Amino acid sequence: MTFTPRTWVVGEVVSAATMNQEIRDQFNSMFAAWTSYTPTWTSSGTAPALGNGTILGRYMKIGRTVICHINMTTGSTSTYGTGNYSFSLPVQAANAGASYVGSAHLLGVDRWVGEIVISPNATNTSPFFNITTTNTRVDFMTATRPETLASGAQLRLTFVYEAAS
Repeated sequence: MTFTPRTWVVGEVVSAATMNQEIRDQFNSMFAAWTSYTPTWTSSGTAPALGNGTILGRYMKIGRTVICHINMTTGSTSTYGTGNYSFSLPVQAANAGASYVGSAHLLGVDRWVGEIVISPNATNTSPFFNITTTNTRVDFMTATRPETLASGAQLRLTFVYEAAS
């Protein structure tokens, strides 16, 4: 991962190791593999449980810019809880006075396109979808919105935001 570059001193003798660390390694980190993490799936009501489903998170952090993808597939023993769903971010968002918007896709009985919002200083994000096929206002995703979840449903979240540090 990239980090803050060092401050050079006049007359300093630069070694190959220092050049590699300050230039090569930082440059290479921008083309390295993404970092895996396990997002936490929570709700504002009774907690959901993944059971034999899967949830995978991957992200790349370049400076304070975070590019992230979460992919969750429910299983036959997943339970969906109650309330509005949230998913943990890999790193805390900056308190920059701005909210960031990303994309959300639910592949269930139907395919639903929605969005996520990351608020300033947030540590999690929530997907929003149309309330129904005829009510196109958006609201938080729940066990029954935009459709009743069942085994094999896939949720995909993709977003970019500024990290706190």
